[in-house]
Amino acid sequence: MKPIIDVCCGSRMFWFDRKNPKVVFMDNRTVEQTLCDGRKLEIKPDVVGDFRHIPYQDNTFYLVVFDPPHLVRAGKKSWIAAKYGKLGPDWRADLKAGFDECLRVLKPYGTLVFKWNEEQVKLSEILHIFGVRPLFGHQRGKTHFLVFMKQESKNA
Repeated sequence: MKPIIDVCCGSRMFWFDRKNPKVVFMDNRTVEQTLCDGRKLEIKPDVVGDFRHIPYQDNTFYLVVFDPPHLVRAGKKSWIAAKYGKLGPDWRADLKAGFDECLRVLKPYGTLVFKWNEEQVKLSEILHIFGVRPLFGHQRGKTHFLVFMKQESKNA
């Protein structure tokens, strides 16, 4: 079993090695299209799956990367929606379910890296939804990277 999962990999933009053999790349879609500016968009996950229902057992991964879509409003045919995805009408419940799933598949003391852009929804609202404080994080512009650690399992 690979030790890392990226549950919303998209086109794997922030990975230095987009074919890292230690990572399960998961997304809810497969896409091959040309964007309006002529660039190719390719989303080819190893596993097609929903971050709200990650198809792995509890305590499977040492590291989970959760970079969900952050746009609530975007045109259906816009390049930004094609590239990054778009949140649905129940996005608060979806993000909470996704966060909980990411913690579920983490091993005790495993690391969850969460990326969020505040273009349309403030990070403070997202953290309120999650109900968990990050250990630490970094902000550049409107983009935040936060690090969480799964606590020891009560059943361990």
